[in-house]
Amino acid sequence: MNMRRMLFIVIPAMLILNNAVSFFIFQSGRTVQQSYNMMLDRVLLYKQIDQQTRINLSAINVYLMDRSDSSLELYKERNEELKKLQSSLSRQEAIESAGLNMRGFRHLLSTFISQEQSILNSLESTAPLAYAAAYTEAETTAEFIQEEAYQLIDLELSYYQPFYKKILVQTEVMNHWGIAVFVLNTIISVMLAYWISLRITRPIQELVETAEQISEGNLQVRPPSIDAHNEFSVLSEAFGQMQNNLQLLIEKEKEGLEKDRLVKELELEVLQNQINPHFLFNSLNVMSKLALLEGAEQTSDLTVSMSNLLRYNLRKLDRPVTLREEVEHAKEYFFIQQARFRERIRFETEIDEAGLDVLVPVLTLQPILENGFVHGIEGMEEGAVVKLTISCEPSETRVAISDNGAGMSKEVRDSLLNYDSNRLGAREVPEKGHSTGLGTHNVFKRLELFYNKKDMIEIESAPGKGTTVIIRIPATGKEESHVPPTDNR
Repeated sequence: MNMRRMLFIVIPAMLILNNAVSFFIFQSGRTVQQSYNMMLDRVLLYKQIDQQTRINLSAINVYLMDRSDSSLELYKERNEELKKLQSSLSRQEAIESAGLNMRGFRHLLSTFISQEQSILNSLESTAPLAYAAAYTEAETTAEFIQEEAYQLIDLELSYYQPFYKKILVQTEVMNHWGIAVFVLNTIISVMLAYWISLRITRPIQELVETAEQISEGNLQVRPPSIDAHNEFSVLSEAFGQMQNNLQLLIEKEKEGLEKDRLVKELELEVLQNQINPHFLFNSLNVMSKLALLEGAEQTSDLTVSMSNLLRYNLRKLDRPVTLREEVEHAKEYFFIQQARFRERIRFETEIDEAGLDVLVPVLTLQPILENGFVHGIEGMEEGAVVKLTISCEPSETRVAISDNGAGMSKEVRDSLLNYDSNRLGAREVPEKGHSTGLGTHNVFKRLELFYNKKDMIEIESAPGKGTTVIIRIPATGKEESHVPPTDNR
């Protein structure tokens, strides 16, 4: 039996049992209450009729004394209240032992009302004190009503006394049964709750322990064996299958990472072996000195910048550098580009020296500058501006590279920022005009891995309105802090 079906059977059964006991106790109390209310209603009615007859006599006596309209109105109101009580009395059912008394009480009340009317009628006679005999009869009838009311109340109490004793005994028995059923129900509920919780929590605890061992790197642990054919056995089997799939995936990922590492090492080795650094540097130095001797100072400076640029580009890519070195390298790169574009471009810098001590991966700024040249301002005939801004804040250093070139669409901007889709170490196709072969995706990914932080890059751009690439470097990248070198494989 699965857990769902078991809960659907046990919980409704417990609820039905509890509700049945509660209903029987409630019904017993309700019967007692109804009987008590019926008796109390009749007793109160008898008492009210007795009091109202006396009030009526008093009201008619006042009227006989002063014969005023207000006294007459007051008497009529009292008479109407007495008639309402008479109507209520006619609807009451008497108990067996008080049937004759009830009929007599009704006749007495009717007689009293008739006698009151006779008193009023006698006032129309010219004879003095013609109403005296009728008033005396009414007083006598009122006394009979009082005696009969007390007798009816005594009969009611005498009749219901044994009945109430019987009900109280039954109620006491029902209360004992209710307590016994409640105790038994509580014991069964506790036992069932413990049994159900044990069937639920024990497999969960075993699965939790297995998951903790797997999270610690122990992939050889096996999931618990659950004999019961319920949801937990299915979960345990699925857990084991997931563990096997995870092991296969890890093995494949290890093979892929090792292959990518070897390919990347080979690419870097091929890239660095394409040019003999010593021969190239010596040749550029000779060209620089020769140009200086011939009076071509601009050519000499350009050759020196080219030498520095190549020397910087041939550094190991897995070693960090300070942002200050990257800025100097960017200036060398721009000097070469300005020799190419001349007055068509202008390079502006706004640098806070306090922010240049942070560590960054090598070749961080140059690929972004190259991207701006190739896609932003290369087609501009004049007025092109590239600006490098570095500002320092307590929590971060903000690097912004902006241009006033062609800009880019939202789709292109999102594509550049979606560097997570490129696997680390995957080969990128160099964009036209790039001298490093490292695209912006590579730069953004290396920054993320270097600082172990996402959302460091922002790009603000729109078609025809230029582009600004913003890099937010956390304060933990300070040179005095311990920052391990990045693995760019």
